[in-house]
Amino acid sequence: MIVSGSRMRQIGWVAVLALCVGMFLALSFRVHAVKSEVLLAERQIVELERETLVLETEFQARANQRQLANWNIVEFGYLAPRADQYLEGERQLASLGSPQVPGAPSPIRVARAEPEEGMPSPLRSREMVSPITGAPVTLAATQVEESATTMFAEAFGDFLVDASPIRAAQARAGSSAAATQAAAETAE
Repeated sequence: MIVSGSRMRQIGWVAVLALCVGMFLALSFRVHAVKSEVLLAERQIVELERETLVLETEFQARANQRQLANWNIVEFGYLAPRADQYLEGERQLASLGSPQVPGAPSPIRVARAEPEEGMPSPLRSREMVSPITGAPVTLAATQVEESATTMFAEAFGDFLVDASPIRAAQARAGSSAAATQAAAETAE
């Protein structure tokens, strides 16, 4: 079977095209491999920077140990703990407690219970009552404080209303809407 010249050219072009596609795929795989190596290198750089920061902090702390030791000895009188001062567990800690001597006061214990509904509680705030009449008592200082707080809140609210551009725009829009509504009512 004899192949014609145009058929040979077609096969040649297909072979060149296949070669180009193969080279493109190889190049794209290589690019992705290099990208992943770059990302790995960046992660290692970040990790090394963190490690460097930790080491610098450790170095600064150790550089100050001599100064801290001088302060502990001169100013505070602290000493480094000895090996016999470390405890192995809770039992050893409990064994260090001294037994209670007869006649010694009982240890102070603090307990707190939530009050049941309907029962008086010392934690709740109660109204002050007169010990003679039993009527509720209002302190004058409380009344002055409440009135001063109310006056301040009202004055500050008025200031905000006057200073707010949004409020003025809404008021104008509201007044034009009210005028439009009034005009519509008169037209009816």
